[in-house]
Amino acid sequence: MATISTAATISTPTTLRPSSRHAFAHPKMLRSLPSLRRRLPSLVTVAAVQQDAAVWNAAPVASVGAASADGTLFHLRVDLSDAADLAASYTSPGQYLTIRVPGDDGLKPAFMAIASPPGAGGGFEFLVKTVPGATAEKLCGLRDGDVVELGAVMGKGFPIERVTAEETLLLFATGTGISPIRSLIEFGFAADQRADVRLYYGARNLQTMAYQDRFAEWESTGLKIVPVLSQPDDSWEGARGYVQKAFLDAKNIANPASTGAVLCGQKQMLEEVTLALAADGVSQDKILKNF
Repeated sequence: MATISTAATISTPTTLRPSSRHAFAHPKMLRSLPSLRRRLPSLVTVAAVQQDAAVWNAAPVASVGAASADGTLFHLRVDLSDAADLAASYTSPGQYLTIRVPGDDGLKPAFMAIASPPGAGGGFEFLVKTVPGATAEKLCGLRDGDVVELGAVMGKGFPIERVTAEETLLLFATGTGISPIRSLIEFGFAADQRADVRLYYGARNLQTMAYQDRFAEWESTGLKIVPVLSQPDDSWEGARGYVQKAFLDAKNIANPASTGAVLCGQKQMLEEVTLALAADGVSQDKILKNF
């Protein structure tokens, strides 16, 4: 829940000390101070409720469904037909917001990257990993028509304008970090006009990998997908281990000066891939993150 500083809205009365030159403390004013002090908490509460009401946008759930075979990931789509301003404020892939379930005041709102591309219409889509005892678990258990509350869209998203001319663009994602990467892919970044566009996408196994049903569509835009599984079964013939290792094994950057990258996911992956790219001569300014 959004909070406010009482100092920013209501100043606690200071002790009034008449001076020899400016005696401004009238007796009636002094008698009113105890009453004002008693009212202060209620005034602050009203102000907080008013601010909270301005920040949160109630919206109905349009659909909830499984996003992975193992039942840990869910697609959540929220209808923004009555929240046009909120929908319009989403302008760049990689932006995110907070989301909560009304009535669960004891749970912290969840930060969620928006998975659908800007301007898609029909509302926002999210990829949610269920976490026991957290808001995410509540979200995964919702039904069509249930109501959620969304905070304002935050962040500037991926500064994709920094890599518009690069011949090579490398995308890296792990877990639910694929959400804003999906938004970028479907928003479009002229993949078919670049010489080399790759997505290194890491998951534990195929049962925990979301969006496999979209892979063919993504590859039709000129993107090469490299799934990387850390715990695959014996039949898996693709890349094994972690995303950063798969990239280091392949590398194959033709021209570092004309290479950009977009990263989202697990912290260690972000750090190690960033170091590897920089060591190869890729400009730090062209290694994009959404925070």
